[in-house]
Amino acid sequence: MALKPAVLRTAVLLALLLVAGTGYFFLRAGNRQAAPPLHGLRADDPQVLRVGARIYAQQCATCHGARGEGQPDWRNRGSDGLLPAPPHDASGHTWHHSDEQLFAITKQGLARLIDQPGYRTAMPVYDGVLSDDEIVAVLSWIKAQWPPEIRRRHDEINTRYRQSLSR
Repeated sequence: MALKPAVLRTAVLLALLLVAGTGYFFLRAGNRQAAPPLHGLRADDPQVLRVGARIYAQQCATCHGARGEGQPDWRNRGSDGLLPAPPHDASGHTWHHSDEQLFAITKQGLARLIDQPGYRTAMPVYDGVLSDDEIVAVLSWIKAQWPPEIRRRHDEINTRYRQSLSR
């Protein structure tokens, strides 16, 4: 049984549309940027915390304090126009930021994170000084010092941040 020309044309047209649509989908999928890796903190991993404690003592304690207490009057700019180092303990604002923001501030600096190249801060940029794993380790050690309630709230911040990425 032969197909009528109109039915044949419709079938061919539908097949072409299907092929074109599939090709478009795969082209678009191939052009998507891969999502950047997430740098989740590991505040319950003893090995990571040992590394983090060592790095914190070497790189961070001078300004942020041996116990994360920060510098005095950390909310007010000094005579140099810079803010003193904030505390990393429960009294500070560190835990108000997602893991990704903390990682970005540490690795690339606050000016880059807030997209204000002229923003001045005393906080050094650790890109090229510490590896990504070392940055995660020191931030994990900082988080491990927080009381359980603050850690729970920080975990909620991370959950909301990751959910915002999938929207």
